[in-house]
Amino acid sequence: MSRGGPADAPRPLPPVSRLVVKVGSTSLVDEAGALSRGRLAKVVRDLAAVADGRSCVLVSSGAIAAGLAQLGLERRPRDIPSLQAAAAVGQGRLAAEYARLLSRKGLVAAQVLLTQDDFLRRRHFVNARNTLERLLTASAVPVVNENDTVATEEITFGDNDRLAALVAVTLRADLLMLLSDVEGIHDRDPRRGNARLLPVVDDPMHVDATGTTSAIGAGGMASKLEAAGIASSAGIGVVVAPAARRDVIARVLAGEPIGTWIPPRGRRRGGMKAWIGFVLQPRGRIEVDAGAERAVSSDGRSLLAAGVVGVAGEFDAGDTVEVTGPEGRPFARGIANYSSRELPKLAGRSSRELTSLPGGPYDREVIHRDELVVIDTW
Repeated sequence: MSRGGPADAPRPLPPVSRLVVKVGSTSLVDEAGALSRGRLAKVVRDLAAVADGRSCVLVSSGAIAAGLAQLGLERRPRDIPSLQAAAAVGQGRLAAEYARLLSRKGLVAAQVLLTQDDFLRRRHFVNARNTLERLLTASAVPVVNENDTVATEEITFGDNDRLAALVAVTLRADLLMLLSDVEGIHDRDPRRGNARLLPVVDDPMHVDATGTTSAIGAGGMASKLEAAGIASSAGIGVVVAPAARRDVIARVLAGEPIGTWIPPRGRRRGGMKAWIGFVLQPRGRIEVDAGAERAVSSDGRSLLAAGVVGVAGEFDAGDTVEVTGPEGRPFARGIANYSSRELPKLAGRSSRELTSLPGGPYDREVIHRDELVVIDTW
């Protein structure tokens, strides 16, 4: 759902002490597709203007674009080896330029390269979070990018919008700002004319969008809506705004209605709960009755076998699953203690029945409350 409103109405942003800013490739290159020092300097200038007394993380694309010309390529290649080669050449140039520009503003840049695997594996997630937290404590500016030189089709983000959302969730940021080459989110593709800028979008998953047509970038408005959905569900507000706008970061933080505002739709969570609820992708689904839904969502209890009425998909013990109520609406996620092969014979049985069931013991909860996250708004 989207909302209109007066174009000059101030935006009700929360106090922002921890900010994640993402800038895409198309906002960092010139008309010829080469990395633009002027555009990088503009991003750094805007970020430095708000960094005093505030923790800032910059998620920046551009490594592949920075390496294209060096390899004699005019367009972003489609095959993984060529993308990796371009990133290997371009990432060093990109990081060095950010370090130089941030140093001129009295700030220390810290290069952080991540892959989706770093979020899917619990130990990697904790290590990445601890490193980022330590850098912020030291007042450094983490400059985060996907580790394109080792990414494959199975683990690539495909763009940095989702990466930025996962970083924001990991760090429990106050605001995620997605800077782009468009004014914000529109009600239709602005390239086709008669498109209206949406000042507020309450549910980014209900907005139609297209992917990218850029020869440089990999993202698009669809990826920004997905990222906004992840962050806002985790209780983090999101702004999609034009990177080229003068002093855009400071003006957004001052409440100016620039771009599109996606308000938070849930409570902020950190650590294990954030990892389960908003980072991991469910491998299957557990269907429960009304009593189990109430016990989990309202009373904060573990999910027991007695409340299970069905299982969908294939998953193993230790996998993340979605939990749905009688109406089929997902209301929670958690780590299952039983596989999709075991659960059907446990469904609906009391704890006393489970103790005498052959093949046991089946004395564990289906999902323990410490590994169960209720999603306030999906």
